[in-house]
Amino acid sequence: MRAWIPILLIPAVLPAQGPGAGEKLLKESDCASCHAADRASVGPSYAAIAKRYAGQATAVAKLTAKIRHGGSGNWGDAAMTPHPDLSDAQVKQMLASILAVKGAASPTANGAAKVYTYKLKNGATRQLDFPVYAEGKAPKVTNEIFKGYALYNSYCYRCHGTDATGGELAPDLRTSLNSGMKQQTFMAVAMAGKPAKGMPSWAGFLSPEDMTKVYRYVKARSLDLAPAGRPPSEQD
Repeated sequence: MRAWIPILLIPAVLPAQGPGAGEKLLKESDCASCHAADRASVGPSYAAIAKRYAGQATAVAKLTAKIRHGGSGNWGDAAMTPHPDLSDAQVKQMLASILAVKGAASPTANGAAKVYTYKLKNGATRQLDFPVYAEGKAPKVTNEIFKGYALYNSYCYRCHGTDATGGELAPDLRTSLNSGMKQQTFMAVAMAGKPAKGMPSWAGFLSPEDMTKVYRYVKARSLDLAPAGRPPSEQD
């Protein structure tokens, strides 16, 4: 029993704020690929997790099992990647840091996301929460869309086809998005992967910001707002 006492006490003595063992472990792990402190990403924010489990005596046990074994269902369909190699002490330190997070950021400073409206080739209009074209420079795409194009054609095209048109190994992502796939689902599949179907996990290799750029490029392709091939960039 003596050997376990320091481990069990670690969460209680770690500082609630500022650098600590748990915070360091979180930064050095792949957790940031799917989670942020104060906003939802692929998975829930640390602040949301802390709020949900506040005051629950079984919180550490429940969350330890989730970290160890992964799974989905508690926060939607996004799958949690299992982490069986973390020690008990490491998990408890990380949870101490997560459960100490307070507050959450609003989506924007004024509480409302900016909307961009585009007319499609079929005459319909579509609203997006991100710009496709550089302001006043259409059809030149934003740097973010161009970066998404570059990332897609560096890593994703091998399975999903050049220009996001589908391939022999993986589906046409334009069809997936036009069939109702939301950004969070896209991000969850891309970051966590689907090993049984040969889909690798990009967590720890590409950041959530990088994968967001890929999503936005593919979304622009699905609406035929971004052309096949190299799109003209605002830097051209």
